[in-house]
Amino acid sequence: MTRTIGLTLGMVTIFAVTVAALLRVMPGPHKPTDYLVIGCVATLLCLLLLFVVLINASKRSAPKSAASEPRPSEPRPTEPQPKEAD
Repeated sequence: MTRTIGLTLGMVTIFAVTVAALLRVMPGPHKPTDYLVIGCVATLLCLLLLFVVLINASKRSAPKSAASEPRPSEPRPTEPQPKEAD
């Protein structure tokens, strides 16, 4: 539960900081399309944060299985096999 609250607060903070920064950077007066772009960029950054956190969490908590271990390579034959004559 604490992890979910932390992730939510982090996303809201990133969203608010991104919106505030873009409102300062973009020249005024702002049109509706400016607000649309600002909201889209802020949403993109929030979803990127969520994606990175969830991918890293799944990598950390994934148990090591036998399937993830590399297979030993098969030995190569040292001499060519003779062909049978028909």
